[in-house]
Amino acid sequence: MVAPYSPPFAITPAIVTLIADIAERVGQHAQAADSAAALRLRRINRIRTIQGSLAIEGNTLSEQQITAILEGKRVIAPPREVQEVRNALLAYDRFATWNPALEDDLLAAHALLMAGLVERPGAYRSGGVGVMSGSVVVHMAPPASRVRGLMEGLFDWLHGCEVHPLIASCVFHYEFEFIHPFDDGNGRMGRLWQSLILSRWKPLFADLPVESIVHAHQDDYYRALADSTRVGASTPFIAFMLGVIREALGADPPEQVTVQATEQVRRLLASMGDGCYSAKSLMMLLRLSHRPTFLYDYLQPALAAGWLEQTHPDTPTSPRQQYRLTRSGKQVAQDLT
Repeated sequence: MVAPYSPPFAITPAIVTLIADIAERVGQHAQAADSAAALRLRRINRIRTIQGSLAIEGNTLSEQQITAILEGKRVIAPPREVQEVRNALLAYDRFATWNPALEDDLLAAHALLMAGLVERPGAYRSGGVGVMSGSVVVHMAPPASRVRGLMEGLFDWLHGCEVHPLIASCVFHYEFEFIHPFDDGNGRMGRLWQSLILSRWKPLFADLPVESIVHAHQDDYYRALADSTRVGASTPFIAFMLGVIREALGADPPEQVTVQATEQVRRLLASMGDGCYSAKSLMMLLRLSHRPTFLYDYLQPALAAGWLEQTHPDTPTSPRQQYRLTRSGKQVAQDLT
């Protein structure tokens, strides 16, 4: 008897910290979920979600153009890009009807999302496929003959797994991208299905613009995928996506600190004074050259714990973004001396 597939990953202290912070922020969002302002925001966020996810795949349409398409207005743009938006709008209209643990629903979603864009929408690929970065192949997906079995194993795992939905959704997203089951549309489908998994945990994730944050950190997104493939576990990707989800929920740190600083975070806090520091300058202080390591093991956990804050919290990806110790961060740093 073949043992059921169990995707490899580890739950690090940084991941635990991010999950705790996300859970708190979800509660804060839920309190205002039924207000009129929140209902208007859902529509805006849906448009941002679609724009962000398609932009990652090269679609150039703006939020204003997507809004015009939603309202039935004529938009002058490449026909394929308009079709991508129309498909995405239809797919998100059907969002609530799909079960994230059903393979048939994933195939139906792909058929709707990629209608008129690929030869066989809603069908797994029949040939080889690689993930390109420019002219370089950065990932060669498993052969087509293995796709159905790998996807069945992944859905069996998702159906029976007992890990937190935040982790399960990230693991599924990474494994899906590794398998790359379709000829095209794998990126937008992976992101869509992660949001679907999360929405069955907390409905607010149906309209949270996670994809727009991924788009803002697109290079880091692909780097996290590559790092996970390199180490043979989805741990780096889990940490990255949890950081994205936390950012989508809001950048204000919690008032109370209830987590234990890791060795990496202690090094970061101890190296900082009273000033403001760019990410590059912090990496230099720590003598780090690998940006994902700095993001996942140092910066994101410190932000999640409320020990660091951004100087431009309203524009997280600003090139002028810097970081400084919060009051609680200064206390932790003082305790280390």
